[in-house]
Amino acid sequence: MLVNLNDVLGYTKVKKFGVGMFNGLSADFYEGLIDAAEELKTPIIIGIADRFVDRLDFEMLAEVMIFLAKRSSVPVCVHLDHAKSLKNIIRAIKAGFTSVMFDGSNLPFEENIKKTKEVVEIAHSVGVSVEGELGVVGRGEWDFKNPEFYTKPEEAEVFAKQTGVDALAVSIGTVHGVYKGEPKLDFERLAEIRKRVDCYLVLHGGSGLSDDDFKKCIEYGINKVNIFTDLTLAINEKLPEFIKTTDNLTPAIFEKIRMIVKEEAIKKLKVFGSYDII
Repeated sequence: MLVNLNDVLGYTKVKKFGVGMFNGLSADFYEGLIDAAEELKTPIIIGIADRFVDRLDFEMLAEVMIFLAKRSSVPVCVHLDHAKSLKNIIRAIKAGFTSVMFDGSNLPFEENIKKTKEVVEIAHSVGVSVEGELGVVGRGEWDFKNPEFYTKPEEAEVFAKQTGVDALAVSIGTVHGVYKGEPKLDFERLAEIRKRVDCYLVLHGGSGLSDDDFKKCIEYGINKVNIFTDLTLAINEKLPEFIKTTDNLTPAIFEKIRMIVKEEAIKKLKVFGSYDII
């Protein structure tokens, strides 16, 4: 069933677990993700990153995502990830997405509040949930010693109250993509943010973290965990070997991608404690 972000994350108020948000690129991804959620009886969030919106046929892919969500036996939220422009947020809402993220983390604090609040007002008027971001989640290399990159708890409190976001992505030492070095997570900062804000908290840059890291993040207040890189790494690892040993690649190759994604999603969802929820 198709629901918004609040509906999905609301389950975390009953049971302490992390809802998985998995970005995809094709129907095979999304079928595999929903298969995993149905097998584990858990809600799930399927998404697409803003950077792919203009590289793919977005409206066509949106129809596929929403169709799959509506026919699913578990709650599915359809999410636009890391949008930096109102233009693509409006496109997603018109296409039927039930959740959007406005990423104003590169903006000055007051401007981030102003633009995020504008998105919230538009999206909430049509029942769409909104995620904001505060702090810097880098890519690959990250200056862990720079305090300006981390989300400040006192600013998170102000940001959440003034924008009215449903969820807030925070920076506690994770990075997007493949890690170059050892992750250094600031759990005390996360705990303090959790004390100060009422909205749901989101962990970006989850690829490369250990199972214990994920579990501790959820224990300290994370409600939503984003995953994409680990899906692509699994496909890159397993698909070439499959191709070498398979004569008839069509449609077997698409089914293999679906199964790889499903298997990786199941592994992650179990770590997040996301099973037997529904």
